[in-house]
Amino acid sequence: MQLKRLRKEAQSGFSQCKSSEQLEALRVGLLGKKGKLSEILKQMGTLEPEERKKVGQEANALKQDIEAWIEESRVRLGQSTKNKILGQSLDITLPGKKPALGAIHPLTQTAYEILDILGDMGFESVRGPEIEHDFYNFEALNIPPEHPAREMQDTFYVAPEVVLRTQTSPVQIRAMMALQEVPLRVACFGKVYRHDQDATHSPMFHQIEVLCIDQDVSFADLKGTLTLLARKLFSEKARVRLRPSFFPFTEPSAEVDMSCFGCDGAGCRLCKNTGWIEILGCGMVHPSVLKVAGIDSEKNSGFAIGMGVERMAMLRYGVSDIRLFFENDIRFLGQF
Repeated sequence: MQLKRLRKEAQSGFSQCKSSEQLEALRVGLLGKKGKLSEILKQMGTLEPEERKKVGQEANALKQDIEAWIEESRVRLGQSTKNKILGQSLDITLPGKKPALGAIHPLTQTAYEILDILGDMGFESVRGPEIEHDFYNFEALNIPPEHPAREMQDTFYVAPEVVLRTQTSPVQIRAMMALQEVPLRVACFGKVYRHDQDATHSPMFHQIEVLCIDQDVSFADLKGTLTLLARKLFSEKARVRLRPSFFPFTEPSAEVDMSCFGCDGAGCRLCKNTGWIEILGCGMVHPSVLKVAGIDSEKNSGFAIGMGVERMAMLRYGVSDIRLFFENDIRFLGQF
């Protein structure tokens, strides 16, 4: 009688099963170690031999039927799921969508390429602290206490004599002070910070500064280095011109223009029809800076070059707003 009631209960349960979770619960409830059929089989030891044989046959037949109903239900539920998916106009035979691969940020790409070019010219890439003492950031660079750059509205002060560095020049000072003997050729790369923000300026940006110290280094060496850098980075036809300028840590100093790589100097929208594009600043290292670093300015000389990585990237890729580099818009970054 128990087996007959269990058969009817099982048939009803499988016919009403609506999900794979319900089906699994039904299977465990019937065939599990503590399932209803298992409990009946445990009682067979108390039966007479003839009755035990009969009950055993019925139990085995019920077990086979339950296993068959389980398989039928699985097929039915699977087909129902497939029909539901197809009803949503979803083609399950299409390949899955692969996640997009990432890439190096355009600013990092530009910086690494510049450092590689400089590396081929013998300049070693070096880094330094972003939180810097006033001595390295200003005083050692021949920037007097009354200089506007030291004012709170131009510089981020962490403490009275501690700043977020305004250029990577302090790394040059540290390299010169650690110098045992010439020559010295370094390229200093890293983040710098200033109170400045608009379409072409950012309060945090990246700089690469180049320093060469040796005997008999001249302005001609500086121009030759600039020309090779411009040709490797922008165009093989690039020409450079130097306009007199002023920086406290170099003398003489110059702003560097490059012949427009868009029109080859003929004049176009990119260069505002001048044929030239301003790219960076440079100059011969000031004797006072060499003296502070403990280098004999009578026997040695050197040149320094400073460039903004963002400006180089904006020129190379035709980007008009520096803020695009920092907004993390995948539509923009994916172009590179």
